[in-house]
Formats: sequence, C-alpha cells, structure tokens
Amino acid sequence: MKKEGHSHTEFCPHGSGDDVEKMIQKAIRLGFQEYCITEHAPLPDAFASIYAGEETGLTEASMAMADLPAYFKKCQQMRAIYGNQIKINIGFEIDFLPGYEDWLRDFLAEYGPQTDENILSVHFMRGTEDRFWCVDDTLGDFEKGLLTHQPDGQKLYQQYFSALIQAVDTDLGPYTPQRIGHITLIKKFQDYFHLPLTYTPETMTVIQTLLKKINNQHRQLDYNAAGLYKEYCNETYPDFDILTAAKKLDIPLIYGSDAHSLKEVGHGYHTLMVQQRFAN
Repeated sequence: MKKEGHSHTEFCPHGSGDDVEKMIQKAIRLGFQEYCITEHAPLPDAFASIYAGEETGLTEASMAMADLPAYFKKCQQMRAIYGNQIKINIGFEIDFLPGYEDWLRDFLAEYGPQTDENILSVHFMRGTEDRFWCVDDTLGDFEKGLLTHQPDGQKLYQQYFSALIQAVDTDLGPYTPQRIGHITLIKKFQDYFHLPLTYTPETMTVIQTLLKKINNQHRQLDYNAAGLYKEYCNETYPDFDILTAAKKLDIPLIYGSDAHSLKEVGHGYHTLMVQQRFAN
C-alpha cells in the first residue's frame, strides 16, 4: 500500500495556499493508494501568554478555530469526489503543549470523532526567559530562544526528545494520536549552527527510552521526507541512526511528505523506501 501519511492544505497559514484537491490529484497520478490530510490543529488562545519569538511563529503556526467547519467540509468533499480512486483519511497534526493537556484532551474529545488518523508533534520547546519558542520557524528564534538557553547540542537534543517522551506519556483520551511526528525536527537547522550529526551514548539513551515507549504503546513513527529539502537539515526525520533503532523495534514507519504545497506531494518517496531497506 503506497501511503501518504502527512500532508497539509490551503488552511495552513504558513503553507503555499495550494488547493488540497490538486494535491490529491497529484497523489493519484503518482500511484498513492492512501492519503492522509493532517492539517495543523488550532492552538489554545492562552498559549500566546507563554510564547516568545517572532509573532508569525505563533499566528501562522496552525489553522484557526473558525476554519474548522470549512476544513472538515472540504475534506469530506474530497472523499466524496476521489474516494473511489484513493483512500482519504481526515485528521490533524496536533501540537503537544505542556500545561495545556486539558485543552488538548477537550479538543480531541470534540473533534476527534470526525477524524481517522492524527499526528502528535512537538513544534514548541521551553527556552530563553522560561518561555516557549518555535523549534522550526526562523534561524534567529532558534538561536536566541533555544541555543542561547542551551548551547550544548547534545543536551538540546536530549531536551527535545524528553519533550517527546512527555508527549507520548500523556493520556489525551480516546482520540490520542497514534503517530508521532518528525521526531528529529530539532535538527532542522543543524548545518547552519553546526549541531552534532550523531548522538552521544547519553542522548541515545533518551532516544531509546522514547522509542521503547512508542513501541510499547503500539504507536507509529512519521517517516518524514521534509528535512531532506530544508536548506540546513538535508536528512530525513528521523535520521538514519534513529531509523535503524526504530526498525529493530519493529515500530511502523509511515511515509509522509509533510507537503505544504503541490510540488512537495510525494517528495523523496523512493529515497525513503531505499533508506528504510538499508536500515534493516
């Protein structure tokens, strides 16, 4: 089954604005048999009080609550039109935000029944001024908010993987997302800041703890191609070391282009499939 497990739509403020219908049409042309629409879920309004960094890192991070009816309507229309050509799953990419677990649980309880597959990701991490900064927005915010707070690359990685452990350990109710998103997103700017390309034994211990929890909970990993095409990352999320460790635990790896535009649908699919075979 050729599956696209992570994609976005015109409802994403930081995307291209390309119509999800055209993206689905391209997926069909490329031979995909299953397509997951996983738009960034809204963030709680109160999160703004503990967020730092560029305003766009917050205001353009996710779709608006007011867009939810139109989002679901569009997704259902796509299923009605193309459902006989490709299996379409509807869902969200959910941000795990420490301190807002109740909000997330309530959101999923309300909207989860309308979804098929959801992804749980960490895009924000606590840093300078004891506030939250966006991990993948700008070079300036990454440096000021995260590297200034924790200049040791290995310890920065450990902090990010620990945040993912907290996310995995949190019960978000019956609609808790079963797929964990781009678990090495913290390496998006690795080439610019000369961050470590490999992991120390201490960091690998944290990673192994995370992977064992994912495995024990019968969850999946987002096998995400987007990092290959980021100017300062140039590798998949997860990288080869973590991919190999995940394969040893038989954790399901679900390909995702993380497409925010038409041109990104199917990005790197063959490369990722070959890399996965080498990781065996």
